[in-house]
Amino acid sequence: MPLSYNFQPGRILARKYQVVAPLGSVREGEIYTLSECATGIERTAKFFYPHVDPLGRVATIHAQKLHKLRHCPILMQYRTQETISIGGAAVTFLVSDFVRGELLGDFVARQPGGKLEWFEAMHLLVAMARGIELMHEAGEAAGPLRFDNIMIRRVGLGFQAKLMELATAGRARPEHRRDDAHALIRLFHDVVAGGGGSKNLPTAVRERLGSRRRPNLEGFRDAAEIRGMI
Repeated sequence: MPLSYNFQPGRILARKYQVVAPLGSVREGEIYTLSECATGIERTAKFFYPHVDPLGRVATIHAQKLHKLRHCPILMQYRTQETISIGGAAVTFLVSDFVRGELLGDFVARQPGGKLEWFEAMHLLVAMARGIELMHEAGEAAGPLRFDNIMIRRVGLGFQAKLMELATAGRARPEHRRDDAHALIRLFHDVVAGGGGSKNLPTAVRERLGSRRRPNLEGFRDAAEIRGMI
């Protein structure tokens, strides 16, 4: 199997979908914009790598969780699961409603200095915390939050965020929700650092969230406490 699917625009998959464009890669696979051949409706699809998900079980867990959490706008809205054969290997992919935006890492890299201003980062933190709070209320956790598994787009002064990956373990325990809260704080510092420190943060923000080198992780048990702090 190739290290990348490298689907070219125009390629037909599963006799139902035409590749429009790649959106990015995550640890579990690759994400593409597709168009339904019959209707022309655009969709977003996540293709799992066979070495990550040889039997399609990871994809099935993702599909079930996406369905359970369909009221959470931070997640892709799942439609169907498909399997195709590539190089003799079964490849499972999940088809969801079309997601607009770009991977967070690409977005940050395009900004002056390769970073967000602190007030922009706060708007992003709000969007992420609100979305993950709903997941916590439903007994689930987000799992790792990285530049390559979050898709964002500007909406007015704020952001719309989508998670491209999900924790595949069972119901979230308190430590999982705490880990999500801490990941949100670290993500905030990463997007404002731009290869440097967090020295330009206002005093009030630094007192509450610390710095990139010494993030303040105390007292945050879940995403609700992050959102309530802002």
